[in-house]
Amino acid sequence: MAAIFRREFVSYFTSPIGYVFLAFFYLAAGFFFTLTSIEQGTTELNTVFSMMMYVLIVLIPILTMRTFSEEKKNKTDQCLLTAPVSLGAIVAGKFLAAFLVYALGVLIMLVFAVIVSAISSPDWLLIFGNILGLLLLGGAFISIGVFVSSLTENQIVSAVLSFAIMLVLYLFTSIASLIPVDFIANFLNSLSFLTRYDGFTYGSFDFSNILFFISVMVAFIFFTVRVLERRRWN
Repeated sequence: MAAIFRREFVSYFTSPIGYVFLAFFYLAAGFFFTLTSIEQGTTELNTVFSMMMYVLIVLIPILTMRTFSEEKKNKTDQCLLTAPVSLGAIVAGKFLAAFLVYALGVLIMLVFAVIVSAISSPDWLLIFGNILGLLLLGGAFISIGVFVSSLTENQIVSAVLSFAIMLVLYLFTSIASLIPVDFIANFLNSLSFLTRYDGFTYGSFDFSNILFFISVMVAFIFFTVRVLERRRWN
């Protein structure tokens, strides 16, 4: 797995994808930080974290679109599938490489926290909780993107499908509000990434939300392994 991880992580910076992702991530985060914290003279970063969900829906499909699609298009997936390494290790290596690139983007939030600390003492526990929530949300989105990438050899199709899925997951709360049946509405709300993530931005550290995002990651990594298993035997 370590070899796959190193190969994938380096590949993000031997192509424009890693630089493009980080540049737009920093640009968007900096814009929201300036708009909501600097101009208003507040140490509160909750709004910045809340707004970043919209950024992730757009940027993470770009980060993950090549993970397996490129291998399939270049016909290198067969070499990968027959390599002396488990499919789980292959998927985990690619997932962790994308996650590390994403985590480098999230680190900008610590820089913002240091900047606002010059104005007043921020609530560091709340900031670290928000960072944890952003990492968990991003990890769940990345696992979905990696799974979608394993389904097609077209990177654009992978990005568009990932974006659509993430957008639907975000809209679950709105969809639930339109459904008159309480059981179905509550079920959709429980699956809403927006509802789960908002808990972190408001300072609510519900263990069920942490478990939810970790479960999504595990589930979609498992689904990706099954897709590769099917391809290997075919």
